[in-house]
Amino acid sequence: MATLLLCLTIGAGVTVAVGILPITASSRHWAITEWFLHFAMRRSIATHSAFVEPPPLDDFALVLRGAGHYELGCRPCHGAPGTRLPTIPAGMTPHPPELSPRIPAWESEDLFYIVKHGVKFTGMPAWPVHQRDDEVWAMVAFLRRLPQLGELEYQALARGDVTTIAELAPRVEPRAAATPPRAVVEICARCHGVDGTGRGVGAFPKLAGQRTEYLENSLRAYADGGRHSGVMRPIAAALTPQTISEVSRYYGELSAPVSALGGLPTVGMDASSAIARGETIALRGVPSQDIPSCADCHGPTPAPRNPAYPILSGQYVDYLTQQLHLLTARHRGGSPYVRLMHAFVDRLTNDQIRDVTSYYAAEPSASTER
Repeated sequence: MATLLLCLTIGAGVTVAVGILPITASSRHWAITEWFLHFAMRRSIATHSAFVEPPPLDDFALVLRGAGHYELGCRPCHGAPGTRLPTIPAGMTPHPPELSPRIPAWESEDLFYIVKHGVKFTGMPAWPVHQRDDEVWAMVAFLRRLPQLGELEYQALARGDVTTIAELAPRVEPRAAATPPRAVVEICARCHGVDGTGRGVGAFPKLAGQRTEYLENSLRAYADGGRHSGVMRPIAAALTPQTISEVSRYYGELSAPVSALGGLPTVGMDASSAIARGETIALRGVPSQDIPSCADCHGPTPAPRNPAYPILSGQYVDYLTQQLHLLTARHRGGSPYVRLMHAFVDRLTNDQIRDVTSYYAAEPSASTER
């Protein structure tokens, strides 16, 4: 037996050293090899995802966030409803599969593990950052919906109403650039809208009327990894400094949103009371918790403020709430100024976060904010 094992070991070593085994993608796997690798993959995923607890995934805004990233990050390999699988990735071994018929075979926690960590030896990458499980769950929410989508439904989710620059130009208000930058049309507008309102349902933050310097700093922070987002980092990293300036200036010159009242939470709370409590926190702080006034840095106030600080008035409440929770968990990152928030954000309770974000969502953004 020992002699047999020694011979097999030597034979395997010689086979590898001589280079007999093909590594070409064109030769494909043997059937037994494909079965073994697929079996090993499924068992590994099942084991490592066993204790993952999926959040509710039926929120339309969550599905919309996943759709926007799928179009840019996943469709080039896996295709989309109503289209053929891309030709070049089909030459990979194993090749990226069409997902619609395969999704029902996986549990949500399995999909989360695959999307977050990727799969070795398949070309399936891990999520670009490890801090943003919320983004991974948004992708899972979209994947769960994918099998029910036709071509038109997919386009509506993933691309909104973005078509061509020529068709978009008449929608842009006179005070903005006459024509949206190409990057806005081809990339940004799919999530944030050509009008900067975030497609109007709270899935994405409003950019219209935001301070140009803040937008530029944010894009640079995404690009260099200082601000954490698996969705935004690959997009920002591909932009030139000139394009970052053009996009930031374009959105900054649009009219600021009136308010985001439509995004206020109403379940289990008195919205008007929450806004009133939030106004007190925003304008006066919470001295007993050593929390300063939010308005000193973020408004609303006509007093001069650092243009690198974001305007919060009129922003969606879900987005503001998410950002505060990410700051608390140290999963947000940002420009060098973000460290100022860490000094006191941990002292806010969940109720206080709800109240102050409700106030800012309901507060119109005045021209003096810029």
